[in-house]
Amino acid sequence: MVIAFGCFALLMPSCKNKKTETPEETTKSELQQKVEEYAFFDLTTDLSKLSENDKQLIPIFFEIGQIMDDLFWEQTFGPKSSLDTIQDKWMKEFALINYGAWDRLDNDKPFIPGFGAKPAVCNYYPQDCTLEEYEACTDKNKSSQYTVLVRNSDGSLKSVWYHEFYKEKIDKVCALLDKAINICENPAMKKYLTLRKKALQTDDYFDSDMAWMDMKDTKLDFVVGPIECYDDKLNVLKTSYEAFVLVKNDEESNKLTKFVSMLPQLQKELPCDAKYRNYVPGTSSDLNVYDVIFYGGDCNAGGKTIAINLPNDDRVQAAKGSRRFQLRNAMQAKFDKIMKPIGEMVIEPSEQCHINFDAFFWNVTFHEVGHGLGVKTTINGKGSVDAAMKTESTNWEEAKADILGLHLVCALVDKGEITNITKEDAITTYIVGLLRSVRFGAADAHGVANMMCYNFFEEQGAFKRNGNGTYHIDYAKAEKAIDAWIATILKTQATGDFEFASKFSKEHGTIGQSLQKDLDRINKAGIPRDIRFNQGLDILGLKK
Repeated sequence: MVIAFGCFALLMPSCKNKKTETPEETTKSELQQKVEEYAFFDLTTDLSKLSENDKQLIPIFFEIGQIMDDLFWEQTFGPKSSLDTIQDKWMKEFALINYGAWDRLDNDKPFIPGFGAKPAVCNYYPQDCTLEEYEACTDKNKSSQYTVLVRNSDGSLKSVWYHEFYKEKIDKVCALLDKAINICENPAMKKYLTLRKKALQTDDYFDSDMAWMDMKDTKLDFVVGPIECYDDKLNVLKTSYEAFVLVKNDEESNKLTKFVSMLPQLQKELPCDAKYRNYVPGTSSDLNVYDVIFYGGDCNAGGKTIAINLPNDDRVQAAKGSRRFQLRNAMQAKFDKIMKPIGEMVIEPSEQCHINFDAFFWNVTFHEVGHGLGVKTTINGKGSVDAAMKTESTNWEEAKADILGLHLVCALVDKGEITNITKEDAITTYIVGLLRSVRFGAADAHGVANMMCYNFFEEQGAFKRNGNGTYHIDYAKAEKAIDAWIATILKTQATGDFEFASKFSKEHGTIGQSLQKDLDRINKAGIPRDIRFNQGLDILGLKK
């Protein structure tokens, strides 16, 4: 089921009564301003490090990535072609940025006439499906991450596998993968592509995820498939299609190699009761730096992803860890265009020296590491943390990764392992990052996580507002707040305390009046809200 645009023709003004515009009427519309708040950035890199075979694969991966993009439209809104009926160019452009009618960086506020609140079900379930009806459904595959729920002729629910529901597009992807497999010369990548094709045809991704974990000697990388579940607000379960094409930065990656072997010890040193950190992280994990040259689907919607920590499958993480990619070119763009200007506005002048890209890079890097620490299974028989935490699972998982990332950076500075920043740099840049992330609302898991941390920090005295609206950071109290927030999160996850988690996020996961005034001041300054990409073979200098 898709959401139609049939009402547009009735909502658009007629040309018959067109009049000469006054100067006031030629000023920018609200939607034009919103579109222009996304700063363009060219996705490119030095391709000389790639083999000629890699360069032959890039156009194929781009084509597959575009199909993933189309699939994401179908999952979360409807066919992209539905936008063709929109006559307002800025409305259409903003819909393209947000993959639909709702502003992803403003609490999913609708901006197209005729659309109300964003459906919690998107198109993963029937539009009238309720949580109670879902829970009463007896279909054995309803809880798979890779099924769509539809209605039988009698109105009851049934599940359909993604590979069946989206068969036409999946068949096209598999044909393109065959083409890539035939020309691919790297054995590890060839194996991954072969198994990924099978996974897309069966919706069983374990073997291809395991193969991807072993694909460590390639300069070119390709992340593709249904992966994250942020858009399913009914169950936080159904995964969305996306694709990244990436080129490895060996020089920067080599600087991170030593940290992988340190993960088990870092886990043991987390500031909480030992029973809340009993998981042993794998040391087959990657921790590398890439330039991204293509975004498609989920990762390209609204705010842009600047780091990757995959696979999400706990079985793969237990066996081999995960691969963590820092997307340096996109990260640099966000820092230069957004983070630095915000920091210079909100942090008191004496502490602005602590805002720098290296601190931002380390914080984001160890956010991804943080996902692999803590616990994966509850200690009291409630099953996996994700299952026990229900609809709060992603909110608290993102909160965990955020604060563990900051803690790890500070700990590694203390150990002398990170030498190009100070703890004050990490903490200051982190707090600026909270403001960047919640500027336009806290509708998604990342936003709720950031708000819980912001409010916790404020309550603990980690920062206070000066009379002129700038922030003063108390670094000693901030370090204590970091430890206390970690202890709270890891206990909540380890005990699967959904009731506490839900109550806490409702009370602390929203934007208060004082913060909203700060955010309004930032927004009026014309600082971009996020970035958007110029991407394609022509941007890379490759012939089509």
